[in-house]
Amino acid sequence: VTSFLPRSPKSTLPLFRSTHQHLTAFPSQSHLFLYHPPPYANAKTLRARTSFKPAIFLPHLIASLEQVDQTYIMVKPDGVQRGLVGEIISRFEKKGFKLTGLKLFECSKELVEEHYKDLKQKLFFPKLIDYITSGPVMCMAWEGVGVVASARKLIGATYPLQAEPGTIRGDLAVQTRRNVVHGSDNPENGKHEIE
Repeated sequence: VTSFLPRSPKSTLPLFRSTHQHLTAFPSQSHLFLYHPPPYANAKTLRARTSFKPAIFLPHLIASLEQVDQTYIMVKPDGVQRGLVGEIISRFEKKGFKLTGLKLFECSKELVEEHYKDLKQKLFFPKLIDYITSGPVMCMAWEGVGVVASARKLIGATYPLQAEPGTIRGDLAVQTRRNVVHGSDNPENGKHEIE
């Protein structure tokens, strides 16, 4: 039968000693069993026997151990004209990525042809060039662990009707050719597009 009667100071110290021995046997779990001694216990003895060191969580140090990538994100003319730049920046910031570069830019035809050279054989290529050069674009460089893959998920499928709700294109894009935003498809392209 356990007694709930208050203990005298002399009977409390043996209890503390046995509790301390239990805690030292399980140092990684000691924070779960912290014993708060009564005010009348010997302070010097207790201070010598209890040394609790709180753990500190530093996510930026953990992230620094992983590969930090860069990606290039371009808000296309329709996104700039509709005032969606702030919304797009906010979505990336909420994921914890760092904006390292930002520039409002008017693309020349030559630059757009170079940028989209992989699509040169497509029938829609001339219309794509006209669309990208129709107004200013917002060029952004983002940095973070796994930023390229995360950016692709944030942006969504190329065709707005196929893009999931919650993605930029799924929520904000209206037409296939006017799909608001461009993002690098791999880290190497990201570095190249930023340069």
